[in-house]
Amino acid sequence: MDFSKMEISVWNSSNKTDRFVPSVFSISMEDSSWIVSSSFIIFTMQTGFGMLESGCVSLKNEVNIMMKNVVDISLGGLTYWAFGYGMSFGLDAPTNPFVGTSGYLLDPLVSDELMGQMCAAFLFQLSFATTATTIVSGAMAERCNFKAYCIFSFLNTVVYCIPAGWVWGDHGFLNHWGAVDIAGSGTVHLVGGVSALACAMMLGPRLGRYDDGFDALPLGSPVNAILGLFVLWWGWLAFNSGSSYGVTGDKWKYAARAAVSTMMGSMGGGLVGLGFSLASPKGIDILSQINGILGSLVAVTGGCFLFRTWEAVIVGMIGGFFTCVTMPIVDRMRIDDPVGAFATHGISGAWGMISIGLFADDPKPLETTGGRRGLLKGGGWYLLAIQCLTVLCLSTWSFITSWIILWFVDSVIPIRMPQHEELLGADLVEHQVKHSKIGVSRAMSALKPFSRHSRLQEVPSVGLNPGHESYLEKYIKTKKLNKLLKLMHLKKEKQKIHVDLRTIQTPPGSISVLPVAWHN
Repeated sequence: MDFSKMEISVWNSSNKTDRFVPSVFSISMEDSSWIVSSSFIIFTMQTGFGMLESGCVSLKNEVNIMMKNVVDISLGGLTYWAFGYGMSFGLDAPTNPFVGTSGYLLDPLVSDELMGQMCAAFLFQLSFATTATTIVSGAMAERCNFKAYCIFSFLNTVVYCIPAGWVWGDHGFLNHWGAVDIAGSGTVHLVGGVSALACAMMLGPRLGRYDDGFDALPLGSPVNAILGLFVLWWGWLAFNSGSSYGVTGDKWKYAARAAVSTMMGSMGGGLVGLGFSLASPKGIDILSQINGILGSLVAVTGGCFLFRTWEAVIVGMIGGFFTCVTMPIVDRMRIDDPVGAFATHGISGAWGMISIGLFADDPKPLETTGGRRGLLKGGGWYLLAIQCLTVLCLSTWSFITSWIILWFVDSVIPIRMPQHEELLGADLVEHQVKHSKIGVSRAMSALKPFSRHSRLQEVPSVGLNPGHESYLEKYIKTKKLNKLLKLMHLKKEKQKIHVDLRTIQTPPGSISVLPVAWHN
């Protein structure tokens, strides 16, 4: 993000003193409108993540993974307001190079001259924080206890907000050393991807995941996964263009350049993903195509307006290649990452940070790179070295803190679902949503007796209206009863009119005309 490097002072009429203003508040009215609008679009990426992840898991877990994305915004967003934003940026002058010490429970007053800047900056940073948190949910899919995940999501803000401050905050030591990460290849994606790796390792693979080899499992809903890709693609444009952090001065030029680089990079990754898809011996692989594009978007994010067009294509292609190559390697290490979160966000995020040290232009008059250029642009080794150091710092922090938080959560509530619940699916045991024709009934029969069996047996299949079913059952019973009563009534009537012809005495010479019914 391009924050002004100047310290701004606002005259405070109440105490007649100069006030320190964080560089994150260095925005005008037009800039505020730009980043707030971008924030709205970035929040739609939660829809994309939800659809993508639910499409990659089995149908009996699709509701559960969507609910985890809801929790990431609800709980993760709350903790970011409570302490995450303060840790990343703060409101007062920095006191140390590691963490912000003010701005907790952010609540600007109407009378505050910086109220608009505070609200705009907070909303924009909140959209980034919730994105970083939700990356992890896909790697924990299909075997993580939902209640334990809620606690993890509540605490996971710490994993993101502190290193974000190192790179973007006025206090951050990496910021002072010249680290560059415009839209979060490192702070958002690398941190989220490495956290996903730690969580996948601690949870262990899904039951039976590698019994038949290391090939990827079938997608639960390929259509949902592809639609999720399109929604993420759309949101990524705001993610990167919005990180110009305004449109005043020359910022609008670099916002436009960021959009072009984002699209061109994704096309390069899409080309590589398509190559991997077509090369698959088992048919065109959908997941390789999806993650090839996503890996390229992650890679180009960090330097989105620092690359020339052809450089963005190269960066995207290499990011997509790393993603598609890493996914099967992770599986062969028996690390079960259902959506490829580490390969897509972790590996490609690291490459995105390093690519800045190679290809970055100096975006004058902006101070994004501090006047430095990449190694291949004649800028020397310094920027490349600091980018590599940033990758090391972010990766180490993310892995260790994620492991510690998950260990703590596991000591409170077991993070792994019981075996029978995993086989039945989280939708049924956690959310009382029962799918039909996907093996749930077979699993219930094979596993019984187990706790809650009778209760889960009574859960109606998803898509059914229990009220309608009850009404129809009663209607059918009533219809059968009416039919039976009608038949009984007709039989009784026949018995009344049935007469033995031999008992009828006909007068001599008379002609008898019998009713037609008598001949039955």
